[in-house]
Amino acid sequence: MTSALDVATEKLSNLGIDASPPNLQKNLHLLTAEQIELAKILLETGQTHLFEHWAEPGVDDEEKKAFFDQVTRLNSSYPGGLASYIKTARELLADSKAGKNPFDGYTPSVPTGETLTFGDDSFISFEEAGVKEARKAAFVLVAGGLGERLGYNGIKLALPRETTTGTCFLQYYIESILALQDANSKLAPPGESQTKIPLVIMTSDDTHSRTLELLESNSYFGMEPTQVKLLKQEKVACLDDNDARLAVDPCNKYRIQTKPHGHGDVHSLLYSSGLLNIWREAGLRWVLFFQDTNGLLFNGIPAALGVSFTRQYHVNSLAVPRKAKDAIGGITRLTHADGRTMVINVEYNQLDPLLRATGYPDGDANSETGYSPFPGNINQLILELGPYIEELTKTGGAIKEFVNPKYKDASKTSFKSSTRLECMMQDYPKTLPPTARVGFTVMEPWLAYAPVKNNPEDAARVPKGNPYHSATSGEMLVYRANSLILRKAGVQVADPEQQVFNGQEVEVWPRITWKPKCAITFTGIKSKVSGSCSISQRSTLVIKGRNVFINDLSLDGALIIDPADDAEVKVEGSVQNKGWVLEPVDYKDTSVPEELRIRGFRINKIEQLEKN
Repeated sequence: MTSALDVATEKLSNLGIDASPPNLQKNLHLLTAEQIELAKILLETGQTHLFEHWAEPGVDDEEKKAFFDQVTRLNSSYPGGLASYIKTARELLADSKAGKNPFDGYTPSVPTGETLTFGDDSFISFEEAGVKEARKAAFVLVAGGLGERLGYNGIKLALPRETTTGTCFLQYYIESILALQDANSKLAPPGESQTKIPLVIMTSDDTHSRTLELLESNSYFGMEPTQVKLLKQEKVACLDDNDARLAVDPCNKYRIQTKPHGHGDVHSLLYSSGLLNIWREAGLRWVLFFQDTNGLLFNGIPAALGVSFTRQYHVNSLAVPRKAKDAIGGITRLTHADGRTMVINVEYNQLDPLLRATGYPDGDANSETGYSPFPGNINQLILELGPYIEELTKTGGAIKEFVNPKYKDASKTSFKSSTRLECMMQDYPKTLPPTARVGFTVMEPWLAYAPVKNNPEDAARVPKGNPYHSATSGEMLVYRANSLILRKAGVQVADPEQQVFNGQEVEVWPRITWKPKCAITFTGIKSKVSGSCSISQRSTLVIKGRNVFINDLSLDGALIIDPADDAEVKVEGSVQNKGWVLEPVDYKDTSVPEELRIRGFRINKIEQLEKN
């Protein structure tokens, strides 16, 4: 009786591929029938070079099996498998070599969306609607990256959002989701069980174990472990040339070189995990995507969710006003000559030439408002779950990809180093039908945007007046936002002083911070503040309790309020002490912990009043 292995071997020998390498033929007995089918795919797609260096049977046999284990992973983790990856790569590499413009035939215009002003009636009403909808939401955190680009060797989620309390980004995100959950449960009818808002974290080989360790060693920061699900993205094969020949790993001839595919993988991971259908059956309606180091994001989430609900958006991109030529993509409506339309993010280096080519002689220019008419994309998305599942069922979660090879010369025939296909989370709308309701919500940048992505040296080189996007600026912007929110609530907060840390001139506001459970909306903050309150510029105010009320407080120094969780605390009167002082540190001083070096300062806690 003929075995499956014999059949597969015969299939391989009957492929009619002249270059079928003898080295592979000799080693066929090592492979399972499934692995021989994968070998067939590799040969059919022109990848015979992968077997040229294979040793005789009996030498490196375990390495050969490990090679096919890797090929199995690469094949199963990509929608359509390796054959589809290589086919798409050839098409995109041919377009790249020919200099084809992906926006040929499209005319840009400004899409419709909602622009919010913090604290006005409309903002408050959207926030209230968002808190009500929170019980139908799931959150997805895209966190595949390390902090190396920041000068930090850990995962970015472990970085302190601010060093007054040392709260890391992951803790802040989880506590914010729990605060939303809590605020929503107060609106639920009596007797209805409290909703547990799910959180998915997309990790990578680089971050998976460290993210799990951070969660487990901190008891999931108060979340139930069953609420949190980690999905790990796989890398994709690197490409050596315009024929999409897969690159052999320079360190191991039995491995294909791989690199990250980009955060667009989050859609295929969610689709293949089955979570989306579980959420739909549980009555959820919204999926909120966010990235790993924006310390102000949750200031805008309730209102943006309220906009999605009120405007019935299938896709809602959070955005900020954008200065022309800023290194941030613009949300743009593109209309093709054949009538097709889409609302997508257009990268800043593509927006200017696109505008110039389509009747905007000044290109990417500011309007009379002082900002570009195209809102700045900050890569936070709110998708309606039903239409999202419908779309992913058609695409399998595949996102339109791009390739960005670095060519050796103008002939574009060879690469300086291997490249790969990439995809971005925010390109999801590219495949949507014209009937999809795609909009945006613009927030004031001081309120909702403080990304941390540049190391001190790069940040110090940023032209004056442009955002630094560093750990230094990220922390200072948290204090500015909290100070301005309290000002809007009626507190007299002193003006900031200018100081320079790590070569960056920043505004130093009072170091004010509160736990999300204290208040997750502006209405919540206003309810906690009364009378005539004032806070000096050199002050530090930390509120850790849920039910802390401030009345007629005059603060000049450091005040830490850390009551038992549900204890009601009233804070009033005058507090004056030597306080906490910011002291500069040199980012090259290796005796200082990395998370402080990249900020350029540490806090010297000289004197404080602490109320437990």
